Amino acid sequence: MGKSGSGKTSMRSIIFANYIARDTRRLGATIDVEHSHVRFLGNLVLNLWDCGGQEAFMENYFASQRDNIFRNVEVLIYVFDVESREMEKDMHYYQSCLEAILQNSPEARIFCLVHKMDLVAEERREEIFKEREEDLKGLSKPLECTCFRTSIWDETLYKYYIKCKKHFHQVRNSVFAAFIDGFTSNTYVMVEMSDPKIPSEATLINIRNARKHFEKLEKVSSSAPSQYQ
Repeated sequence: MGKSGSGKTSMRSIIFANYIARDTRRLGATIDVEHSHVRFLGNLVLNLWDCGGQEAFMENYFASQRDNIFRNVEVLIYVFDVESREMEKDMHYYQSCLEAILQNSPEARIFCLVHKMDLVAEERREEIFKEREEDLKGLSKPLECTCFRTSIWDETLYKYYIKCKKHFHQVRNSVFAAFIDGFTSNTYVMVEMSDPKIPSEATLINIRNARKHFEKLEKVSSSAPSQYQ
């Protein structure tokens, strides 16, 4: 969620639809709510709701659509335009989202993106981000939020996505359990178990121990002379 023009749809299109940054210029404004479905691990589906940020839509989300929008939410990602001239209104809408989440989905994870950081002078980016992060963490209480600074024009968008994925590394139901985790510097590992009762900690310890071994192998492989030299 976030106000119109903050960059929500551009980010979604880059991460999930293989757009490149310059192609997002042709994207139009999101009307009401756009639903996307990303399939993974066979029959599991990630449901993405891209909510239009025009004022009329935002007011409607908190009034007539409140239960529909905010019920059974696993993750709320709120996008702030770092150069917004209506920050007070942005914060008001964010706080309204938090109130609706507390009422309908109190276990949801909260992520705040301070977006379009490429528009800020490089020497001031860290300072401005820290100020916004402090404000957002204070406003979010009693909920906890994780903040990232992002831009579609550099690697920060992908860093945010990778870090977010680490929060969702576990899938468990009555039939099986699966874990997805960063493994080496350029690989991920997925472990599936037919017994969903196996404790998460045991699997994560095995992944951590195996990671050390494969990191050594990766270092040896990268330092070996190429046969094509």
